Amino acid sequence: MKVLIAGGAGFIGSTIASACLDEGITPVVLDNLVTGRREFTAGRIFYEGDIADGELVDEIFVQHPEIEAVIDCAALIVVPESVAQPLRYYTENVAKGIEFLGHVRRNGCKRFLFSSSASIYAAGDDYAVDESSHLAPLSPYARTKAIFESALEDISTTGELCVISLRYFNPIGADPKMRSGLQVRKPTHALGKMIEAERNGEVFQITGVDWPTRDGSGIRDYIHVWDLAQAHVRALRRFDTIVSATGPKTYEVINLGTGTGTTVRELLEAFANVTGKPLHTAEAERRPGDNAGAFSRGDRAALLLDWRPEYSIEQGIQDSLAWVGKRDSVIGSDHSAS
Repeated sequence: MKVLIAGGAGFIGSTIASACLDEGITPVVLDNLVTGRREFTAGRIFYEGDIADGELVDEIFVQHPEIEAVIDCAALIVVPESVAQPLRYYTENVAKGIEFLGHVRRNGCKRFLFSSSASIYAAGDDYAVDESSHLAPLSPYARTKAIFESALEDISTTGELCVISLRYFNPIGADPKMRSGLQVRKPTHALGKMIEAERNGEVFQITGVDWPTRDGSGIRDYIHVWDLAQAHVRALRRFDTIVSATGPKTYEVINLGTGTGTTVRELLEAFANVTGKPLHTAEAERRPGDNAGAFSRGDRAALLLDWRPEYSIEQGIQDSLAWVGKRDSVIGSDHSAS
């Protein structure tokens, strides 16, 4: 089996590609390397280019007619950046994504897995959400995901594409074999900021301390990226039993989370348990586009994918730290991944 992974040179896409290889599935990687890394494509079938480049997508399918499915991980994902540059985010995540759908469909591929986000949910009073929860995306980034999902659902009703939309919660960790990990050196998410503070002897800023959560800090569902990748393999293997152009359902949404909510203060405690030393912290204002957060509820992933996460949050922290220690030997010490 071959699968085209758009954005397959990024953190999540490259990890999915590794999981596919380990399971006997051949990944064909398409990435423009705006945020992805060439090093993550070593030894893999790789095409450098944009998802909106129809001639390139056509060439890929001509050279690899065995491609049975597409996994779309190609997107910009930084919430504060999306607030500052909304036009760029709508162009890259929506406009180019729609063009990509046309190129995929033109080449006769109907199986489409979309990397979506749990940031599109409106969390309930307990911050738990399932696939039927109300949607209320609060940032341009989140709105691009919600808009693209709407397009996918509409298109799927015609039978042109069959779609599984996987709504990620908050990926942490790295490929356990350390083939790839988070490539950016100045991450914007909480764990990345903690690692940066720990390595540089800096103060960690708790951005937002007046949320109506149990301790005032934001709450998230932290899922190990390898668990996330394994869910994609399960989705590929079970695709036609979940959605099918000839079946009763052509579109399905599945949350990928642990089912456990962890606040920023609780993540700090787990981080200290792993490193053996608490970080110095300071309270700060909320960042543009931030929300209180949410965590996954329900068992649709277990029912449809026969999948449950296996890695703990402590393992995710350990693997993130291990990857940072190894990162420069994999992608070099230049600053292009800042």
